[in-house]
Amino acid sequence: MIIQLVSDYLSYLEIERGLSKNTIAAYKNDLYLFLEFLNGISEIESIKRHHLSDYIKYLGANGHNTATITRKIASIKGFFRYLCSVKEIKANPALSITSPKVSKKLPKVMSTDEIEKLFKEKMDTRELAVFELLYTTGLRVSELVELDIKNIDLKNNTIRTIGKGSKERVIPIGTKAKTALKNYLKEREMTLKLSNSRKKEEGKVFLNNFAEKITRQWVYSFIRGLGDIIHKSISPHTIRHTFATHLLENGADLRVVQELLGHANIVTTQLYTHISKKHLKDVYFAING
Repeated sequence: MIIQLVSDYLSYLEIERGLSKNTIAAYKNDLYLFLEFLNGISEIESIKRHHLSDYIKYLGANGHNTATITRKIASIKGFFRYLCSVKEIKANPALSITSPKVSKKLPKVMSTDEIEKLFKEKMDTRELAVFELLYTTGLRVSELVELDIKNIDLKNNTIRTIGKGSKERVIPIGTKAKTALKNYLKEREMTLKLSNSRKKEEGKVFLNNFAEKITRQWVYSFIRGLGDIIHKSISPHTIRHTFATHLLENGADLRVVQELLGHANIVTTQLYTHISKKHLKDVYFAING
């Protein structure tokens, strides 16, 4: 049955590849949507190339954008590659399928003036620590939420995080971020002492008022609120982009930025060089007309 093969593939992604729960959930949603489209085909060998071509047309006709279609096709291609590798199928029907081209949009970034303005805003100790870490370390929101207290080393001014593909990286933290963290950790201790919650999370750095791990939704909501102050739609990922761009604009080596961001491929990091060049051009023409 195809369902069992999908389940085996998802287990492979988790155990062998070490992908995150969020990534595996995305693969699962993509593959289940494809199975729904197949409308009752239960044998894997019955899936042919034309089924995939029809599925791409179906996604486009139902309002999915190019980036979404590309991701869904990538999920399916990965599934069939796996099936070939474990000898479940002899021929790969997805081998010659091409995904629609995605136009590369430069991610939004904030200016240094906007960042400085936000740092002048009144925030509580947790909010300031969250904002400091996002901007000065480039952490992904998932990495921030899952950050363990044992991985904060204030003596050596570093934090250790587990990123995509279970890859570990050690990131330095500056004086301001360290101060913000120390102030928050004092308050965190008090929150833990006063909490009677059964979901108390003593191992995580960032906790809510009930001493439970903060959620991604809380972080997104907090950052959206900061965006309102500068009249800009921003997210935690905007801050990550800004962190990388500002480093490059100030002379950081591309390989160093790659390491700090946890990018597996430097091509991904090179996108930020285009942002920096665009920023320089904007500044030049603003001055020189």
